[in-house]
Amino acid sequence: MRTAKATAAAVTAVLGASAAAIAAGRLASDAALKAPAGRPLPTEPRLTVHATAAGQITLTRDLASQRPGTYGLAGDGFHAVVGPVVESAPHEADAVVRRLERVTHGALEPGARAWLTPQVHIGDPKSALGLDHADIDVPGELGALPAWFVPGVRDTWVITVHGLGTTREHPMNLMEFLHRHQFPVLDLAYRGDLGAPRSPDGLNHLGETEWRDLDAAIRYAVRYGARRVILMGWSTGAAMALHAAAHSALRDRVTGLVLDSPVLSWEATLRALAKARRTPGPLLPLAVRAAQGRTGLSGDRLAEAAEPAALKVPTLVVHGPDDEVAPWSLSRRLAERRRDLVTLHTVDDAPHNAMWNADPAGYEEALRRFLTPLM
Repeated sequence: MRTAKATAAAVTAVLGASAAAIAAGRLASDAALKAPAGRPLPTEPRLTVHATAAGQITLTRDLASQRPGTYGLAGDGFHAVVGPVVESAPHEADAVVRRLERVTHGALEPGARAWLTPQVHIGDPKSALGLDHADIDVPGELGALPAWFVPGVRDTWVITVHGLGTTREHPMNLMEFLHRHQFPVLDLAYRGDLGAPRSPDGLNHLGETEWRDLDAAIRYAVRYGARRVILMGWSTGAAMALHAAAHSALRDRVTGLVLDSPVLSWEATLRALAKARRTPGPLLPLAVRAAQGRTGLSGDRLAEAAEPAALKVPTLVVHGPDDEVAPWSLSRRLAERRRDLVTLHTVDDAPHNAMWNADPAGYEEALRRFLTPLM
């Protein structure tokens, strides 16, 4: 009898441990599958606002607060734009002074918690950039998808699609540039975004189902006058662009791809986000399996779309070795294997989604060179 009881207790303990591990894996997978639009990714540290002065802001000293370039600074109830580090400004050893370009919303108070974001602009193209635009609804398979359309005289449209942790405000970083070069721009919100339909399971599928919303945007563009389409995606938006270029019924209209911080392996990105949430290493494979079970994600589908042999159109990849979310090595390998089609523009000292922020001038020159033959 004692042996039977001991065996039952052992089985119960094993089952309990297994259930706990499965639950932990499921929780870890939330870092990617439930990443809210417009909120910081777990790789982005929280900073403290120590002080503000005329045109300057003092922040916690961190690798993030010392990045080169221009960023949004967001927190609960406020948004500002900060420029480069002001090396000459006096500061404490544990602080960094950056140029304060403007406060776009709310008020900066000492002690406020904030994070750097690649989203420099908030609002819409008119309020943020002074660009006339139309608020439109793109018919998608789950319902109407909100989008901004900024007109241009060319019959080649650029469709922009944001990625993890950002919203359709993020592509406004490049909207003035695209408008200056006379491209019509369609900036899309997709399933899970504010104002867009939710996915049936309420989860982010890292581009594997969301690409069908981008496909709907391609159909809309062609219906309203686009003869050719360039897809410009960030992060999982870049994965969506690859899927659409490979599988859309209108893929023959896609004449170019711009992939910024592209997620070329959803498993690698999920592991990175789960690790940033301090998930123990032994649980990372469980996070991947949990994501597969919850969403039906398949590494094969993205691998096929991102396979060098699958590329059919000129592609600009903008990425850098400091991206902790999407491995730069995969972008470099893609460029090396398709030198005939892929141009890799490398940006140092830039986190995920923020290649433009770290070097706006270099980014825009690389983009100009790429787009000129496609105009």
